Amino acid sequence: MTIRAVVFDFGGVLFDWSPLHLYRKLIADDQERQWFLDNICTQAWNTEQDAGRTLAEGTRSLISQYPQHEPLIQAYYDRWHEMLRGPLPEGVAILEALHAAGMPLFGLTNWSAETFPYARANYPFLQRFRDIVVSGELKQIKPDAAIYHASLDQVRAHLPDIQPGEVVFIDDVAGNAQAAVALGWQGIHHVSAERTAARLRELGVAF
Repeated sequence: MTIRAVVFDFGGVLFDWSPLHLYRKLIADDQERQWFLDNICTQAWNTEQDAGRTLAEGTRSLISQYPQHEPLIQAYYDRWHEMLRGPLPEGVAILEALHAAGMPLFGLTNWSAETFPYARANYPFLQRFRDIVVSGELKQIKPDAAIYHASLDQVRAHLPDIQPGEVVFIDDVAGNAQAAVALGWQGIHHVSAERTAARLRELGVAF
């Protein structure tokens, strides 16, 4: 089956995003910093905001649980842009090459509706996408099937007769790529740009 559209995850594929970029500035000790991110401002907590909870509500809820850590918790979203170090050049190079080859491109990202506008405003390569599904806007999140259905509906708005097997999804989280495969898509677990490019070519994508 011919690949007719490529859907990209963003963090870890196109963007270098990590709370460590901020908290290295705020917590000097390595073990203390890791403990804080593993136990207080966890990825699971951040995912609640990616799934649609407001930043204010998420912050308020966590401070009520851990008032002794209020300044560090407050910094998470007050200084969120410091976690977004910038683009991952090799991943963006694949995006640009696919765009130059005329491949229809779409985004599917777990991202807060409140912080995503910063990325849109500051990273012009996002204009390469015909459309982007942002979890926080839909209040749906990977790897739940509903967000993949929403993404496929978005692709079909541009390519009405496209079938799931003609779409390839690239994500740095294996479970997210596998969730796409379970719905009949092609899936690539992004480990390196080199391997992702090789897998795209194995699927017949010329770029």
